[in-house]
Amino acid sequence: MYKYFSPRALRWMQTMTFAIKEINQRSDLLPQLKLGFHIRDSCNDIPVSLRALLLLVNGLPDKGVERNNNGSNLGCAAVQRTVSPVVIGDAGSGVAVALLRSLGSFHVPMVSYFASCTCLSDQKEFPTFMRTMPSDAFQVRALARLVSHFGWTWVGVIGIESDYARFAIQLFLQESVQYGVCAAYTHFYPAGLSQQALDELLDVIQMGSSKVIINFTSESEMPPILTEIRRRNISGLQWIASEAWATATALWEEFGDLLTGTLGFAIRRAEEIPGLSQHLISLRPSYIHQTAFLAEFWEETFNCRLNLSVNNHSHGINNYFDRLPCKGTENLNDVYSAYSDVTQLRVSYNVYKAVYLVAHALHDMTNCQVGKGPFLNGTCADPKNFKPWQLLHYMKHTNFSALGEKVNFYQNGDPIAYYDLVNWQRRPDGSLDLVKVGFYDASLPAERSLVINDSTIQWPVGNQASRSVCSDNCPPGSRVARRKGEPICCFDCVPCAEGEVSNKTDSLECLRCSQDTWPNKARDLCLPKTIEYLSYHELVGTVLCVISVVGACISLSMLAIFLIYKDTPLVRANNRELSFLLLAFLAVCFLVGLLFIGEPSDWLCRFRYPAFGISFALCISCLLAKTAVVLMAFRSTLPGSRAMKWFGPNQQRASVFLGTAIQVIICLIWLLTNPPHAKNNTNYHSATIIIECVTGSEVGFWCVLGYIGILACMCLLMAFLARKLPDNFNEAKFITFSMLIFFAVWITFIPVYVSTPGKYTVAVHIFAILASSFGLLFCIFALKCYIIILKPEKNNKKNVMQR
Repeated sequence: MYKYFSPRALRWMQTMTFAIKEINQRSDLLPQLKLGFHIRDSCNDIPVSLRALLLLVNGLPDKGVERNNNGSNLGCAAVQRTVSPVVIGDAGSGVAVALLRSLGSFHVPMVSYFASCTCLSDQKEFPTFMRTMPSDAFQVRALARLVSHFGWTWVGVIGIESDYARFAIQLFLQESVQYGVCAAYTHFYPAGLSQQALDELLDVIQMGSSKVIINFTSESEMPPILTEIRRRNISGLQWIASEAWATATALWEEFGDLLTGTLGFAIRRAEEIPGLSQHLISLRPSYIHQTAFLAEFWEETFNCRLNLSVNNHSHGINNYFDRLPCKGTENLNDVYSAYSDVTQLRVSYNVYKAVYLVAHALHDMTNCQVGKGPFLNGTCADPKNFKPWQLLHYMKHTNFSALGEKVNFYQNGDPIAYYDLVNWQRRPDGSLDLVKVGFYDASLPAERSLVINDSTIQWPVGNQASRSVCSDNCPPGSRVARRKGEPICCFDCVPCAEGEVSNKTDSLECLRCSQDTWPNKARDLCLPKTIEYLSYHELVGTVLCVISVVGACISLSMLAIFLIYKDTPLVRANNRELSFLLLAFLAVCFLVGLLFIGEPSDWLCRFRYPAFGISFALCISCLLAKTAVVLMAFRSTLPGSRAMKWFGPNQQRASVFLGTAIQVIICLIWLLTNPPHAKNNTNYHSATIIIECVTGSEVGFWCVLGYIGILACMCLLMAFLARKLPDNFNEAKFITFSMLIFFAVWITFIPVYVSTPGKYTVAVHIFAILASSFGLLFCIFALKCYIIILKPEKNNKKNVMQR
């Protein structure tokens, strides 16, 4: 068992004898057979264990062996050469591996109740191995899930120098990666720790930044580690115990202050094994003094010396030979011992199941029917004279129930794993209470395999789990940026780039928002982008709308004045028909500005630009015709001139519509080839969708503006030629001034239009339309209306004709 005396190990041994005794007394299990046993001390030492194993499988006699072949109580029987067809043990994984490699040629099955190394699951290397102890592969998965559950991504991992710890730590490092857990350090220390080894281990722990330590070790290695931790005054450590010491209650009495809050996965506990407690305490000095295991336990427990005792070990303070003789009245009910404590029947329960596994395999062997057997030609094995490999066959296929639990095995001989998550809690009286705070069941789906009741856990410090991370979590709105050359748990948090979001903690990458959405300020949510266009409901849109309507009303008012006073000399002298058309078209120009306000659509865009181009073409064509009339009228006063004959009212109207028809043709070609349309523009501001009308064909747009410019240039040139006509009759200087304003507005418009973003581009366009329209309206008609309304005495033929 162990190199040093262990009351727990003695309880495991006694549990085996109890199970054998119980089976031998049953009438439904192996009624024709009785089980016997040989018990040898492995001392947790490979050479000692190997010597004992070879004696068992070869049937060679040896002193110091506990033997029972008929189910009776332990005692020394006559020396017999009995071969053991099955071995139950060893507790240590390292010893078990060594023994199995030696058992290969014997084909003797071995059932371990405490060896958990993953390496033992390899059936190619260890085909004769089975166990009632779950493989460390399951424990490691549970541990990885445990540290992940509490957000411990930065943990220290230490273990004893053994196959058990090496395989477990290697597997943990592989398993923990998928949960984002990293090892702050890994350290192996030798069995039987020297001061130098202790100093190396404690230096690693102190220098490490992790307060959470997973320790894959045995109970016997913990006292020197804890003693050194106390000497160095290291506190606040969160111990995570492997199953080998998760229930080692003997550590509590001396190190309870350091182990409070310890968490660990312990193998399944049996609530009760009926009759075991009575069996354990039924020991009496009268029949144990010649049994080394029991004699040593008895003398250590009661600190006395049995007569003729075969025990020569002393673990107490006093010398063995200084002890007083035992009185013979000692009773285990009067003292507490880990041996008789049946509140934590975990490994003992595994021993119990291991014995029943062998018994049920033998029972299946006895029920074999000749001709239907599992061996060559349907033969069966002889239950009283069988080969070890034949027993192994039945053990591999045996399923049974023990204390109401169904016991099943995988093909590799491992049982289905179930662990209790235990928490070391201090009772008010200072004693230890191993509280079950959760469980891990490997038979359940992965997402439901680990259950933890956080509220029942007692922590080493405070009322909540301590933090153990290399880097704090990256909040939503940022992403993880790995640090080169460091573990994946060590990283920097980088804010998401513009237009990207992350909505979960520790996001590895940020996701780009769709075209219609944009990140909020925290960059953890995509929000619908702000829709922008020149609306009637905003101040600029409202002001421009009012000005457009006012301009149209003024134009119509002037038109009404001219219609009312159409027969007066002033109106007649200024070509009243063209004046009427010009005023009407100016009113249209003002109203065209309204088409640029509101949410753009494809049809609105296709109507907006042609309406603008055609309305201004009409106005400039009218001005061009009026300027031509002025020139013709002046020339018609010269002797022999027939100019007005060739430019009468019909020709004037025709010139207006001809000038406009060219613009209409340009607009039709534009609309038929690549018409204007609505577009969502995000180039100016990423968080805003600007709904705008794009011209479609830039050539078409600039042709419309260019044609208006050509008409305006012709009008300005003709007005300039008519600048010397008589003042009272001459409109040329007003037309010239209005054209200068027109050019000033639209020449300024071009660079501002190109450089202004979003809805302000539209506002600039509307302003240009209104400014040029007001320039034409007031320069040409304001003075005339003033004379007609306020100075009617000047509205006569004499004044109009006066030079």
